[in-house]
Amino acid sequence: MDLLSRYHHALATLREHRQDHLLAFWPDLDDAGRARLLDDIERIDFEQVAKLIDSHVLREPPLSLPSDIAPPDILPNEPAGAKQKQQYAAARARGEQLIRAGKVACLTVAGGQGTRLGFDGPKGALPISPIRNKPLFQLFAEQIRNAGNLYGAGVPWLIMTSPTNDYATKAFLEANKFFGLCREQVVFFTQGVMPAISVDGRVLLESKDRVAVSPDGHGGTLRAIYRSGALERLQQAGVTVLSYFQVDNPLIHPVDPLFIGLHDQARSQISSKTIPKAGPVEKVGNFCKSAGLPPRLMVIEYSDLPEKLAYATDATGRRLFDAGSIAIHLFDVDFIATLNRGGFALPFHRAVKKVPHIDAAGKPVQPDKPNAVKLETFVFDSLPLAERTLLLATRRDEEFAPAKNASGADSVATARAAMIARAARWLEAAGVAIPRQADGTPDATIEISPLLADSAEQLGGAILASDVRVPPGGLLYLGAATEL
Repeated sequence: MDLLSRYHHALATLREHRQDHLLAFWPDLDDAGRARLLDDIERIDFEQVAKLIDSHVLREPPLSLPSDIAPPDILPNEPAGAKQKQQYAAARARGEQLIRAGKVACLTVAGGQGTRLGFDGPKGALPISPIRNKPLFQLFAEQIRNAGNLYGAGVPWLIMTSPTNDYATKAFLEANKFFGLCREQVVFFTQGVMPAISVDGRVLLESKDRVAVSPDGHGGTLRAIYRSGALERLQQAGVTVLSYFQVDNPLIHPVDPLFIGLHDQARSQISSKTIPKAGPVEKVGNFCKSAGLPPRLMVIEYSDLPEKLAYATDATGRRLFDAGSIAIHLFDVDFIATLNRGGFALPFHRAVKKVPHIDAAGKPVQPDKPNAVKLETFVFDSLPLAERTLLLATRRDEEFAPAKNASGADSVATARAAMIARAARWLEAAGVAIPRQADGTPDATIEISPLLADSAEQLGGAILASDVRVPPGGLLYLGAATEL
């Protein structure tokens, strides 16, 4: 349709839902501005927005926690006893078989910008490795290449961008030749957005030619992958397992054969990894289960878990609710399709924020207090919708060191320190002596290329301990012949 036809169609929709103020500045815009505005309007499902205004904006939905929540069932990181050792060995073999057969793909949630980290660009382009300054995207790409080399099968890599960073993300990966992956292996799709809505129910304008929007939450990944057609491509290619992780965690193991095999053994629709929390109120979600029949696995946000439960202990003094969520999941591909049939199944959550906008006269407004509601979905809300789930324990120092802040906790500095510490442990497991400071931290800067090893076991088979010396206070980079 031409611009005028699109305008009349949009105006009819907006009038039906009492949001026609979004076109108030149409006469002031040139054709490019009008096209931008219509693009924004046409991306919004105003029928859905109208329902959400009634249920989530004009009133605050009551927090509804099950009255019968209990600690979840967790498979241990290391098997206990002969029977479980056999189970884990069989699971690892099954996971390797699925990878070889092309049944596994990876999904990186990468819609964020590096602004909070003091970095101008997509967060995945942030240089982070201790010596080579490899960006996050490179670390993931090299691990996926490693899996392809080990198992003789290319693992598809899906990357969810946002409207804000989509172009820059694609340009960055293309400029770096996808860090050695085949172009056909990498599939991009863009996260959905939701409009910011004033507390009186009006969708806000960011400027005369742009609606104020924000990403629809990490739960929107499961809707965007379906709507984009990327999920159908996976199904057509025979992929059955999708490994989901967020872009800010450089310690992730994207292709974990044990985890994949346990997921398959249990015929799980969603499987997750968990770590013990650093404290009762650490800012991570809490895995719990409803004690009803059938029991359902769920995540309760740290801000929603009652303090009494956060501090509750058993007879031995151990915390009852100690299973932290670290956003590492495996999804059954067909289950994601089920969540989208007949309308997206995940609930929306309400957050009241300060949202800059323009007023009725077109003048910019910088609010000094929260003035609008943002609506988002959470990926873990899919857990109680699944009939079969699995929860596997892992080690924080092995798999979780997010880079979320410019300094302090969960920063680039702490993530790099975690990478060095893990590399030192892997080398010690391979028989290499590591110099350590008085507090036990490595007295060297160490980096191991994911192309050389993605685990302590693989590293042990790739090097001779007698050939590796780590000088006190020095630098050690262990690479692979296939480095770019």
